[in-house]
Amino acid sequence: MATPPLEARHRPSGLKEEFNGSRLAFAEYVARNRDMLAKAHAGAADLEKIVDGNAPFELKPVAGFLPGQQKIYRRGVLLTHGLTDSPYSMRHLAALFQQNGFRVMAVLLPGHGTQPGDLLEVTWQEWAKTVAYGADMLADEVDEVYLAGYSTGATLSLYQSLHDNRVRGLFLYSPALKITRWAAWANLHKLYSWLIPSAKWVHILPDIDIYKYESFAKNAAAQLYALTRELDAQLQTHEVDIPVFIAASADDMTVNTEVILDFIARARHMSSKLVLYTTKPEKLPPGIPAEKLELVNSVFPEQKILSSAHTAIVIPPEDTHYGIAGEYSNCVHYYPHEMEKYAACLKHPEQDFQGELTEQNLKTGILRRLMYNPNFAALKVSMQGFIDKL
Repeated sequence: MATPPLEARHRPSGLKEEFNGSRLAFAEYVARNRDMLAKAHAGAADLEKIVDGNAPFELKPVAGFLPGQQKIYRRGVLLTHGLTDSPYSMRHLAALFQQNGFRVMAVLLPGHGTQPGDLLEVTWQEWAKTVAYGADMLADEVDEVYLAGYSTGATLSLYQSLHDNRVRGLFLYSPALKITRWAAWANLHKLYSWLIPSAKWVHILPDIDIYKYESFAKNAAAQLYALTRELDAQLQTHEVDIPVFIAASADDMTVNTEVILDFIARARHMSSKLVLYTTKPEKLPPGIPAEKLELVNSVFPEQKILSSAHTAIVIPPEDTHYGIAGEYSNCVHYYPHEMEKYAACLKHPEQDFQGELTEQNLKTGILRRLMYNPNFAALKVSMQGFIDKL
């Protein structure tokens, strides 16, 4: 089947490729990004909803917690979303942190929230600048700085912690510590994509999700690969001795789970913990102390859930967009080569299986990539236990 045609969204908007908020108060940073998003999505029928979901945000802790000793608040957490995602994915975690007395700030990474073409030229250094800015803003208000990130956001959070001694702990969800080596060559397309523009893309997709790009630029993969290489080099000379909480899927098809297992095995702080969603909860990974590990069954036959997925960790079942009765179904793995399955997946989600896009799962029947965590309530309990020990 021919490659789908490129459209206007596959070109840079000129709105959000570099970080430009270093001298702004966080509230002004949020306001400017909301204005930028309103321009990017001007004319959309659900403009307010789109802006609210894609915008950076901040929350103050609920009442009843002691103030900080040197700053306004005792604790704060910076939330960073994943590659092609938006701050919407961090909203439920933000609410949990808020209920635990944290000052919450969530950033929007350059190239995100607008249109997929804005990832064609962005660099990982601009993402890192954004996280560093968020850490600075948080440190102005709190005694204790914590970083939390999903996927690429987790990678950036860990990277920031290695040279920021203000960071007291990490929360990493589906962390992208290592990705496939083909991404190293992703930007070779620049030798010929001036002639064949579609060569700039791994996937050219419909982009019907209002909170996440479906189309995927090769440059985005190349930048994440470069970031993971830089992080790996720094980890050779920097020990992570702060408490680390990780939640990940053993069946993750986006990032390398074995590297996550190795990382938690080497984590020095006694409170560090990995919550691992697996189809084989009775099988203990070798080399990890039992006190660092919580194995969680990811199979729910009655719900036709075959496994957890990279995309499923940070969203609860009741989420109105990605949850059980959510308005979005992740079926893009069938597009455009299996359009009948794509249409069926979108039309009859209650009949579909859900899980990670493993070869075995895809053989079962029409498969939607799982976008929510059926164990989210238990995840909150695990996080609570970790927070109580900080």
